This record gives sequence, structure tokens and C-alpha cells, in this order.
Amino acid sequence: MLRSFRHFFGAAFASAILAAIPSVARQSPGAALTEGDLVIHNFQFHSGETLPELRLHYTTLGKPVRDAGGHTTNAVLILHGTGGTGQQFLQPQFAGVLFGPGQLLDASHYYIILPDGIGHGKSSKPGDGMHAHFPKYDYDDMVAAHYRLLTEGLGVNHARLVMGTSMGCMHSFVWGETYPDFMDALMPLACVPVQIAGRNRIWRKMVMDAIQEDPEWKGGEYKEEPKQALRTALDFLLIAGAAPIPMQKALPTRDAADKYLDDYFHARFGALDANDLLYQVNASRNYDPSGQLGKIKAPMMYINSGDDFINPPELGIAEREVKKVQNAKFVLIPASENTHGHGTHTWAELWKQYLGELLEKSAH
Repeated sequence: MLRSFRHFFGAAFASAILAAIPSVARQSPGAALTEGDLVIHNFQFHSGETLPELRLHYTTLGKPVRDAGGHTTNAVLILHGTGGTGQQFLQPQFAGVLFGPGQLLDASHYYIILPDGIGHGKSSKPGDGMHAHFPKYDYDDMVAAHYRLLTEGLGVNHARLVMGTSMGCMHSFVWGETYPDFMDALMPLACVPVQIAGRNRIWRKMVMDAIQEDPEWKGGEYKEEPKQALRTALDFLLIAGAAPIPMQKALPTRDAADKYLDDYFHARFGALDANDLLYQVNASRNYDPSGQLGKIKAPMMYINSGDDFINPPELGIAEREVKKVQNAKFVLIPASENTHGHGTHTWAELWKQYLGELLEKSAH
């Protein structure tokens, strides 16, 4: 889930993006960074609701390449987590490891597409004005919208790779089932391909209940953000995304931990919108790709980390479900001082070797 949590408790998110953009562009002359929007008229949601204009924002690096038959050969779609945006992947720990000259996803050779999902970033969201009257989108809606962004907005009819982190990981499974011939390879990071239940559902419901039961939420028509609701939500987000080993090392005393928590809340409260967060967390309600995993055709490299609170490895779900996917490999990165809990998905140095293996295996 990132900004899915690096935003909520990571360091200097905005400055990291600003530092990464000129670095990538400078190192890869053919990798000009572009931002844009696609407006889809009368978008139909699975709930039956319709939005007259759905805006989908995106960032791209590089240029598309097509073969003699007109098929896009170098498109890489990277999908963000809950609360995040496509530009989170311009952070040095991701872009600086993957997008530079000679790196695995060298942006002078690949066409890298970093979209904002429905309800996130600069794409259409409740906080733009509709508040709780915004359509109740789910993951199927988000994937369908991104498919239209690629095919109708960017002219991409095939992807070399679809990868995603946290919510984007779950979207990767939906992509593989819904559009099995669209991609050459899939790389989901930090999720499980089953209905969200157990502790994972409980903490999400706690966040949603905290918002909806706060009298200051006012059915979504608040004039000022419901402070107590967002405090509770931020507390849960912090715990869900935390990495115990590095956190213990960084905060070895009671006073250090208390100060961190105070600073964390005061620094992040102003960036949140209660309706946006409520919708983002609730979008997972219908997710359950487990029954259709056999439809996935593309080679898959599926990665989780051993210190992920949201997807605890002791459940054994990933190892069980990956057996349903043709041509898939599952890797569990052991917890260490170098991992980052759920946010390990964005630290590419920890798993880039597996990406290299997948690209080699899926090359034509």
C-alpha cells in the first residue's frame, strides 16, 4: 500500500520525487518525463453508477516502440498502492535502481507508464467535490479504467511487463485474469491473491469505521477534516506498514518512539482527505482473484517480504495460491535490517535480481 505507507511514514517523499525526476531524465536522454490526462466520458462502474467525466492522470518515461505489426513492444505498466500515485515510483530507491542507463528498465529503451488510479493523485476522486456522492469504485473498475488509459489514451495495445505494489500487486492479478493476452510478464509485489479477510480486513474496517463513525465526518459533507478519525486512521496505517527490525533500531528508546509518533501525525495529517481515504480502503471489498488464477498466461514473478504485517507469510496463502498460476514463481524475501515491512516492495535493490530473471524468461 504505498504512498501506501512510505507516504504516511516515509522520509521526505516530495523532495525525493523532485530529486529523482531530473536525475532519471539527465541520465537517460531518451527518457523524457511527460504528464497527462485522459478523460473518459460516461464511465460505467460495476456498481451501476456512471461518472460523466472520469479523469485519469498519468506520468510516462520514454517512448513507445512498435513492431512491424503495430504491436507495442516496450511498454511497462507500474501500478501503485492504496493512497499512492504513479509518481511514487520516481523515488531514488525505485527509479534510481531500475530506470537509469543500463538498468533493467532503462527508460531510454522502455516506455514506462505510471498512472494514478481512480480516487488517487490527480485522477478523479471524491475530494474533488463530489464527496460521498462519488461512485463506489472497486479494483475491477480501476483496472478497467487503466486498460482504457493504455489502449485509448496512449495507444498501447500490448505490455512488455505489468507490475504493481500492494494494491497495485492485487491489480496485477486482476490484469492477468482479465486481459491474459495483453502482457508478456507479470510481477506482483506485496499482496495475496485471495479475498481480503482475517486481520487484513479487520484493520481496514477499523479505518473505515473510524471515519464514518466520527460525528465530524457528517456523512462525507464535512467542512473541516474529521481530526480524530484521521488520527485513528493514521495510527493503523503506521502499524500496518511498519517494519519491526529497522524501526526498533531507529527508535531504541521510549522517548524516541513517542517523538516519532507525534512528528509523524503532525507531518501527515494535512495531506489526507477523509473521503478519499475511506474510498481507497473500501475499494478492496470485492477483490478475490483466487478462483480465476488459472486464466493467467504470462510468466509471473511474485514477491512478498517476511516482515509484512498486511500479508503475513506464516499464513502460507501465497505459496498455496501461486500453484494455480501457470508458469509462476513465488519468492519470499527474509526479514532483515534491510527490509522495510510492507514497503519492501518499493526498495528495488532487494528484488531486482528476480525482475531480471523474469525479463529474461519472458523475452521473445
